[in-house]
Amino acid sequence: MAQSKPEVWLRGPLTNIPALVQPVAHALLQAQEEIHELMNDFPMELLWQRPADVASPAFHLQHIAGVLNRLFTYAAGQPLTPQQLDHLKAEGVQADGITITSLLAHLDAQITSSLEYLKTIDETKLTEPRGVGRQQLPSTVLGLLFHGAEHTMRHTGQLHVTVRVLKP
Repeated sequence: MAQSKPEVWLRGPLTNIPALVQPVAHALLQAQEEIHELMNDFPMELLWQRPADVASPAFHLQHIAGVLNRLFTYAAGQPLTPQQLDHLKAEGVQADGITITSLLAHLDAQITSSLEYLKTIDETKLTEPRGVGRQQLPSTVLGLLFHGAEHTMRHTGQLHVTVRVLKP
């Protein structure tokens, strides 16, 4: 019987990621591993299914990448671009050319981008205020990064359940 690896957070610190944001990086990498395993051999014809009217697997994959992109943009002190707003509107909308492979590639690219951003974090600025959304609701750099990690794990859990219900 093959020995499974410990969860990412138990494998030690990640190179070049500041100590105070290691948990964010660990959570993103853990979600990435779990999602890839979960979606391995998942039938493409079930990608947009919504059992009991819950979100589809495709939505979760789109949403995780989108949320990370938006929250890390706010953490960097930037407003969302029109393209980001278009992606937000498209989450959960079935379109030609969207496949499990393309969704996983987009997710992987966003996680890689998020990890690269974490490498640039100045830990002394984690408590700096940041506004969220059009209303500029109050948060901080750390609040946004932490929420990105926990929101990713929340949708990863929802994806686990949905895939297990759908997968034969």
